Amino acid sequence: MKRLFFITATLLALVSCKKQDTFSQSFQAPIGDIRALYIQLGHNMWCDWPTQVMGSDLKEAVNLLPERKRPNLDLAAKTVDSLWRKVTDHAAHSGVNMLVVDLGEGLQYPSHPELSVEGSWSVEKMRDEITRLNALGIEVIPKLNFSCTHNGWMKDYRHMVSSEPYYKMCSDVIADAMEIFGNPRFFHIGFDEETLGHQSLFTYQLLRSGESWWRDFLFIIGEVESHGARPWVWSDYGWYHPDYFERCPKSVVQQNWYYDEAYGGFDPETNKTPDYDRLLSFWKLDEAGFDQVPCGTNWVGYKRRELGVGADDVIGKLVSTCRKVISIEHLYGFMMAPWSACDPEGTEIQLHGIDLFREALDSNSQ
Repeated sequence: MKRLFFITATLLALVSCKKQDTFSQSFQAPIGDIRALYIQLGHNMWCDWPTQVMGSDLKEAVNLLPERKRPNLDLAAKTVDSLWRKVTDHAAHSGVNMLVVDLGEGLQYPSHPELSVEGSWSVEKMRDEITRLNALGIEVIPKLNFSCTHNGWMKDYRHMVSSEPYYKMCSDVIADAMEIFGNPRFFHIGFDEETLGHQSLFTYQLLRSGESWWRDFLFIIGEVESHGARPWVWSDYGWYHPDYFERCPKSVVQQNWYYDEAYGGFDPETNKTPDYDRLLSFWKLDEAGFDQVPCGTNWVGYKRRELGVGADDVIGKLVSTCRKVISIEHLYGFMMAPWSACDPEGTEIQLHGIDLFREALDSNSQ
């Protein structure tokens, strides 16, 4: 009887693995007309993480961090399932055909369950949502941010950057996400805002530079490509490092983001603000032969806040500019990033951002 039970259990396990291995997405957005929406599942990408010396009680240790940089220990505090559904349904009805999901701590990684928090989505829940979104005409792309400024989701691994345990964890979670998402075409790896200024409120500050940055960057690219996906990256590094345009592999999809935060406009001939290098990157990336998915927003930057000017005009101007500047064979589409959570405070900002995105694409159609 025990032998029969063992054989039955083994067969069931094999069937389960086979079923999991054959999961794939049923919809792909058309290259050249990608209409992507950035959405946050997890939220520990802008947080610090308590070090061991802060004590063994995690909740007490978190409270020792600056209030604005404390991690969320309960996913439901910032991602409400009903509001997630409301936002994604509206996106589908508005012509969005790709969802770039910033996973962070929001997903249970089979290889590293310790990265989860209360309410992190199970593999089954994520798969069910991908299937639902595919049926609505939305391709779903995973995003994990490997920038040292946005890696609070890594918990203790945030303090081990560039070490052997760090590389192993990165490799593991990339493999997990690739399998869970049905071997997607693209995988967003982040890598934005790794500067001291962006970590000024952190109690634990860590930056990579020079060959250390390149070593980690190329390692993550290699891991993604080993699973058959194209890496997708924020293009920040190129703003400050001219060698980026030569050293970064052309297989990497570039996502330069320009929000006109300093309110200098979209013409590099007249823009004399700190935004200039960001804006010029659209031209430089095209000249270097990279495929691009430019990103806009309805989030209001510092100068616009100071002047009382909103950001509703940003995405329309971005689409219009990039369609003139970027070669048609290298312009894969656009992404809208409202930078708001699926909670009562952020949902309306997301819905409004989706509407602005639709209007921008419709009024600047090719």
